[in-house]
Amino acid sequence: MDVISIIAVTIFLVSYAFIATEKVHKVAAALGGAAGMVVLGMFRKEGPLVSAESAFFSAHTGIDWRVVFLLFGMMVVVGVLRHTGLFEFIALWAAKASKGSPMRLLLVLTLVTAVFSPILDNVTVVLLVTPITLSVCRRLKLPTLPYLITLVFAANVGGTSTLIGDPPNLIIGARAGLTFNDFIVHSLPLVVILMVVLIAAVALMFRKQMRVRFDVEEALGDVDPRDVIPNMGILVRCLVVLAAIIVAFCLHTFTHMDPSIVAMLGAGAMVLVSKTKPKEFLAEVEWSTLSFFMALFVLVGALVETGVIGLLGALAAKAMGDNVLLGVTGLLFGSAVIGGIVDNIPFATAMAPIVEQMVAATPHVGAESPLWWALVFGADLAGNATAVAAGANVVVLGLAAGAGKPISFAQFTKYGIPFTLVTLVIAWFYIWLRYFVLAA
Repeated sequence: MDVISIIAVTIFLVSYAFIATEKVHKVAAALGGAAGMVVLGMFRKEGPLVSAESAFFSAHTGIDWRVVFLLFGMMVVVGVLRHTGLFEFIALWAAKASKGSPMRLLLVLTLVTAVFSPILDNVTVVLLVTPITLSVCRRLKLPTLPYLITLVFAANVGGTSTLIGDPPNLIIGARAGLTFNDFIVHSLPLVVILMVVLIAAVALMFRKQMRVRFDVEEALGDVDPRDVIPNMGILVRCLVVLAAIIVAFCLHTFTHMDPSIVAMLGAGAMVLVSKTKPKEFLAEVEWSTLSFFMALFVLVGALVETGVIGLLGALAAKAMGDNVLLGVTGLLFGSAVIGGIVDNIPFATAMAPIVEQMVAATPHVGAESPLWWALVFGADLAGNATAVAAGANVVVLGLAAGAGKPISFAQFTKYGIPFTLVTLVIAWFYIWLRYFVLAA
């Protein structure tokens, strides 16, 4: 590598360190790194590392606008749904469905999270379900730690099942050309297995906290869940639009309509049927998250431009050789080590172009390559390892601290690392059986 490449790698690593340690806000760290790449490119003989062309229009080194607009569209959808009272309804329903059993309440909230995470993305779901969970625990005088940690696990596992369920899936899917249906076919079966494992694991881990029953009627009185829905007609219309969005995602193979277009059309339709004002649904858009994604794409794109990513990809492909299972194992468990330290979004952004080169050295590409699924499962499931390994974790722990119920890094890791190791071992066996044994 030349001097420019070495400095570019240094800028990238420093930005990564700031993102991982949160010493600087992640958006500022990513934007600062991108700015550093722009300045560095001024001294490069071959031309700038970051230009308007490479940043905004290049498929390999620029911002992936499909990911950005898919996220934006789904954020608007969730913003509209929030105003319908749907999520408050679910909270009260879950409390009443528990019938006084802490474990039953835990299972209900887990299933609600797991069902919504594949549809709305796990970060958005925990933003909605965490306040609900805190409210229910406060009303019922229950410890919050078991419920919030289980909520994180369910969101990260459930989000693994679809293209839009977890941000790393969007990044990897865009690079690999994976469709919504590809995730349903290849990822959902594993997620179903892991959800069963999750339920068994939390029953074991939190068995002591689940022994004391509570009186639902005393805590909630005669509150009817339907009372929190201000307009049932609007809610029904919004749910119809949501169902249409999901169907359109599934029909991508036939319609060839990109998920980002589906999300934008769905967002527009939901705004129309709900008559929500722009200031209401735009206020729900996480602009900082969108900015973070765009800056990351530019940052990694600069490394691609230097040839560093290409070199790493070539080295990884050479190390793997003809032993694809070795590559799968390295990706899956390597993701656990690195992904437990840094957020899985920048990790997936950096790894996707490397894995692309590894896949190119094998006979199987796209959805049929086990290497892509090893990266998906590794990035998503490693998100459960520590408090900073995924966006959903940071959101939940932040909301918990704000509510006066903090969960420390050590407390989270105590449960996170064992559960992550178990899920990754199961994922390895799933990949080995499906792509090596049964495909032979």
